[in-house]
Amino acid sequence: MNPKDSAPIIDEAPTSRDNSANSAVNETLEDYTLRYAPHSFRKWTPSVVAVTALGGIAYLADFSIGASIGLAYGTTNAIFAIALAAIVIFLTGIPVSYYAARYNIDLDLISRGAGFGYYGTVITSVIFASFTFIFFSLEGAIMAQGLKMGLGVPLWIGYLISSVMVIPLVIFGMKALSTLQVWTTPLWLFLMVGPVAYLVFQNPSMVNDWAAFSGNGDYKGFDISAVMLGAGVCLALIMQIGEQIDYLRFMPAKTEENKVSWWVSMMSAGPGWVVLGAIKQITGAFLAFYLMANMLPDSAITEPVQQFTSVFQNIIPGGFAIALAVILVVISQIKINVTNAYSGSLSWTSAYARVTKHYPGRIVFVIFNVSIALLLMEMDMFSALGKILGFYSNFAIAWIVVVSTDIAINKYVLGLSPKEPEFRRGMLYDFNPVGLVSFGVAAGLSILAFFGVLGDFLAPYSPIIALVVGFVLTPIMAIITKGKYYLKQTDDGIEEGRFDIEGTPVATLYNCVECEQQYERPDVLYSLKHNGVVCSLCKTLEKRA
Repeated sequence: MNPKDSAPIIDEAPTSRDNSANSAVNETLEDYTLRYAPHSFRKWTPSVVAVTALGGIAYLADFSIGASIGLAYGTTNAIFAIALAAIVIFLTGIPVSYYAARYNIDLDLISRGAGFGYYGTVITSVIFASFTFIFFSLEGAIMAQGLKMGLGVPLWIGYLISSVMVIPLVIFGMKALSTLQVWTTPLWLFLMVGPVAYLVFQNPSMVNDWAAFSGNGDYKGFDISAVMLGAGVCLALIMQIGEQIDYLRFMPAKTEENKVSWWVSMMSAGPGWVVLGAIKQITGAFLAFYLMANMLPDSAITEPVQQFTSVFQNIIPGGFAIALAVILVVISQIKINVTNAYSGSLSWTSAYARVTKHYPGRIVFVIFNVSIALLLMEMDMFSALGKILGFYSNFAIAWIVVVSTDIAINKYVLGLSPKEPEFRRGMLYDFNPVGLVSFGVAAGLSILAFFGVLGDFLAPYSPIIALVVGFVLTPIMAIITKGKYYLKQTDDGIEEGRFDIEGTPVATLYNCVECEQQYERPDVLYSLKHNGVVCSLCKTLEKRA
């Protein structure tokens, strides 16, 4: 298709493009940072994409989270807290997962056209990047604990090892990560599930004792405030959907032939990740009770390496038990921290490139993200796990709820938000009050509640405040603004549409007159100033005269 001669593209003042765009040409390394993942690159089957995405939830922090909640609030409250958080995470994960898999874009690109605007998502990119280095540091600390127990490695050296070892694996993006995740998943599942199943089989009465455990606090039976406090910690994991999406964007196009496997893979690897996460948290609460019955101190029974070492010792001699526990910890840490480093690099790059109009390359931010995580490990962040996650969850919930509500309600019910996603500079307003105001109010009120400013009664309910305010205010803001600030313009100057009649992204190639590379239809637009088609990244890197 030929660009229109009278394309109504609204260009910026005369600009000069940063030559750093050329650093993104090698997409083997850059993995389509900042842009649509093209049909030509998405050669994996839905099941391979799903297994790769689910490999990213191999983290052992779930066991620590479950253990901490179980010890603090008792088994009944812990299970209700975990279940409540899982339901919220599952429901909010459906719209964003579908959009990522259907339109092959990440959470940042989705958010741009779902209420936040082109520059508005710089804020949320930093929030997501924070999630990745927080969890990297938690998992790295767990691995260091395993290396210290099994090999006597000092913690500070273990922190360094756990950080540096993932960098080579992350550099080559999806191609390397898909192979890693697929091949390590069977062994990881066997080491994680096998010993716990054996423990329950050998001690069935312990399950009943654990069910009656009321925790180390003052809670006796079901307590709504305890459930809310526990759910607040678990809901910090709502941001994990962003990492799932970084893989789901490589799903193949949905067709009549693959639609069943496509839906199953999207649902299981998207919102479905939380099912396995909730099971791990509940298992962590059970293992903490088991270790407490064996007279281990609280500081040890929340550490996954201690949990699994004790369980393995029921099956094999001590030396082998420690070795297997260390192997499990190392595999888990590698599986999740390659994802943390990968997703963090995408998010940092996105924010930096839009603000500075310079593209230093994704690898720079792999190292940057890992370095921040290493610093947090050396600061012993693991010991403050519950407080950190409880605070962070307020921001994470507000963001995901606003984006999911915009997709589900504003796009499909009210029709005020365009159904087809838009992420390209020039097509979007810089800021959209629908998402920004809804997110700001939801996060702000929940943070005030979290710190007790709104009263002691509301303090445990800060996650619910973020959820309810974000859900209610998002459609209200769309109605108030009448959907005016979603699209600056609807015509990108190219005659061929970006999506076919079934909503599938069109794979026609266009040559970018700036970087002289070919890109598929969803990733380009026509520029009168350049007198030709330009790609979304070259548009991102344009600078004002």
